[in-house]
Amino acid sequence: MKISLYDTTLRDGNQDRRISLSLADKLQIARLLDHFGFDYIEGGWPNPSNPTDEEFFQKIKEIKLKHAKIAAFGSTRRPKVLPENDPLLQALVKSGAPVKTIFGKSWDLHVTDVIRTTLEENLDMIESSVAYLKEHSEEVIYDAEHFFDGYKANPEYAIETLKAAELGHADCIVLCDTNGGTMPWELEEIVKEVKKKISTPLGIHVHDDSGLAVCNSIYAVKNGAVMVQGVVNGFGERCGNANLTTIAADLHFKMGAKFFAAKKIARLRQLSGNVDQIVNLPSDPHAPYVGDAAFAHKGGAHIDGVMKVSRSFEHIDPHAVGNDRVFVTSDQAGGSLVVEKLKAIKPGIDKKDPVVGKLLTLIKERENAGWHFDSAEASFKMLVYRQLGMVEEPFKVLNYRVIEDKTPQGVSVSQATVKLQVGDKISHQVSEGDGPVNALDAALRKALLPFFPNMAKVKLDDYKVRVLGSNVASDATVRVWTTFGDEKGYWNVVGVSSNIIEASWMAFVDGLTYKILVDNKVIEGAYKHLDVKPVEPAKAKEEAVPEKAKKLTARKVRNLAGVSRKK
Repeated sequence: MKISLYDTTLRDGNQDRRISLSLADKLQIARLLDHFGFDYIEGGWPNPSNPTDEEFFQKIKEIKLKHAKIAAFGSTRRPKVLPENDPLLQALVKSGAPVKTIFGKSWDLHVTDVIRTTLEENLDMIESSVAYLKEHSEEVIYDAEHFFDGYKANPEYAIETLKAAELGHADCIVLCDTNGGTMPWELEEIVKEVKKKISTPLGIHVHDDSGLAVCNSIYAVKNGAVMVQGVVNGFGERCGNANLTTIAADLHFKMGAKFFAAKKIARLRQLSGNVDQIVNLPSDPHAPYVGDAAFAHKGGAHIDGVMKVSRSFEHIDPHAVGNDRVFVTSDQAGGSLVVEKLKAIKPGIDKKDPVVGKLLTLIKERENAGWHFDSAEASFKMLVYRQLGMVEEPFKVLNYRVIEDKTPQGVSVSQATVKLQVGDKISHQVSEGDGPVNALDAALRKALLPFFPNMAKVKLDDYKVRVLGSNVASDATVRVWTTFGDEKGYWNVVGVSSNIIEASWMAFVDGLTYKILVDNKVIEGAYKHLDVKPVEPAKAKEEAVPEKAKKLTARKVRNLAGVSRKK
């Protein structure tokens, strides 16, 4: 039996109170999800009151997805309104998404007391909405909202709502535990009963209010569900959604289930970390399979056992999901993955080479300081190439300066000056920008452009700032994470400092140096090729540099849009 993985990070995950995804964020996450191999990506709920989602469905058409189908989300028609006259259904059709996913009411309480219509009208709303969308879609998925609560209250009517979707020719009917309160044994029995009465393929969508979302999703698959809906890292409203990261690993390693993304399962940790970085939230160290502590061993007996027979204290090989083991109380820290990466950069390098030990120590020190190389592969490669003496810097920074001024009219003006040496020539340039970060980026590009014309094609796709640790005063350490892109692909870099300008400068210098070295074939195989168009310059500037980033004082850094107070 083949399972479909349906990701709803861009909609349900975005309902997490800590998250507010921009258009650029949603496009970046979508290409990551597609690259990993998810079967469906739910882009959002297109309607006139949600312009970001409407624009997403237009922009995503410009990206050549390798596997995933894009789904637009919405609801059944309103009571006493024909489908062709319902504005929300029309917005779904207008989105052009090949897959339409709509939810309807399964619980009689919601029918009579929430949307306040008759039970019979609700059945017709479900059937007619599904049938109408079938005429305008490659595929229609029906989400039976609050199904398990509805079944427990009135099983006959709950089943009738599913039959209505079946009469409308839904391609898949998804049973939703919207309040997240169903116990596994209840869910199992209900799914079995539904299977006896519904011939349409079933899916499962569970919230985590009882801490059972992953467990219930797995039980649903065990009892015949062929689609699992969830969110990478379990983000979502209230207690979150079913964690699709954990579910994918459980399906593969524990159940031997067949699904398309299984062949990319070794990139699971990387996917998890990249999504955390884009939504600007700290990664959970205790996350199953992918967390920093998932294979960390501190007890002496545990360490001794793992060193003798790894499976004596590990349920899977950590490398199978792109993770590594760590021995907390010994001098041995997990570094085998780093050594493999070093071999890819310099084939034949011996892990016993003293330079490898020095690199591992340096990388650990940087990681402990907040550099987070898992989601900044370009910075990792730059560090390694420099430490191994394999690159010659294409330019030398002589000086840079940022001035923040205010006109008599009260308008803030940011100006950056950059002085570089390229060979025996000096490039000294000045630029203004929408805030100091934008001005600094513009001045650096302007100084490089006469020597490296390809700088004109590089776009700043994303810019995130996070305060590290609990200190949010004027001496707080911040991590700046940026994504650069051009027509060839994209790459991520990172900078860390107690000064946000310096951290930004580190990231910008590494990002543009990386581009130069790649184009000159000094660094091989560097871009992430995902057939994606970079964000247009105006949009990148608008989204990448928050308005509050115009303030230079370090004590204001915690107020930057997107900055987290958490470690």
